[in-house]
Amino acid sequence: MTVADGQGIFRARFDWGPVGADAVAPGAAFVAVVDVLSFTTTLTVAVEQGVSVLPYRWRDDSAVAEARRHGAMLAVLRSQAGPGQITLSPESILSYDLEAAKIDRLVLPSPNGSAISVRLADAGCTVVGVCLRNAAAAATWVSERAAGRPVAVVAAGERWPDGSLRPAAEDLWGAGAFLARLAEVDGPDGFSPEALTAVAAYRGVADRLATALPDSASGRELRTNGFAGDVTVAAAVDASPVVPVLRDGWFVPAHQGDI
Repeated sequence: MTVADGQGIFRARFDWGPVGADAVAPGAAFVAVVDVLSFTTTLTVAVEQGVSVLPYRWRDDSAVAEARRHGAMLAVLRSQAGPGQITLSPESILSYDLEAAKIDRLVLPSPNGSAISVRLADAGCTVVGVCLRNAAAAATWVSERAAGRPVAVVAAGERWPDGSLRPAAEDLWGAGAFLARLAEVDGPDGFSPEALTAVAAYRGVADRLATALPDSASGRELRTNGFAGDVTVAAAVDASPVVPVLRDGWFVPAHQGDI
């Protein structure tokens, strides 16, 4: 047995980043991707507003061409946003008059959550976008359809300047919130030690997330750069009933009869 096989016997699995996704996804009925600050929070907010989201691996000229090909709005970097543009900021979507602008498609580049989602979809996985806002709704929806089959959870994490994975507390908490709800619905039997660790991490801060998230390294970075509102949106635990599912390249809202 190799380390990559280590969670294969468990019904609920948890790991980090693209390599961790490759390790825990095989055989899973669903894979939940968690990138709280900010890809999956922005994704969930967009889908709440009736917008389909295409995750894109790269933030370069090819993203511009991809958005144009699909007749979609392209989300740009927060620091590069001009008038009338949407960014990776969930608050930018909440404050945008999408209906007036007739925007119903969004290309959302992200080197972490977006890239992992595409990677998993290319491997044939059914991918669900999960954040703190929709953790309970997503876990309930997945539980009803997994029917005892394995479920994998991937925390996207961030990157250090050298490109290596930086485990991010907010993604651990988001994964733990989803897994905690899954344990409430199905029971904790069959959870890997890694999954149980995520549950314990979430439960340790669940009653003070409104202060813990802004104090996390990623939360402080956003607040320092003028995006405290994004942290507030992300910290709204279970505020959303929307479950984004990746189908034919686009995240769309799950419906009661799906899958």
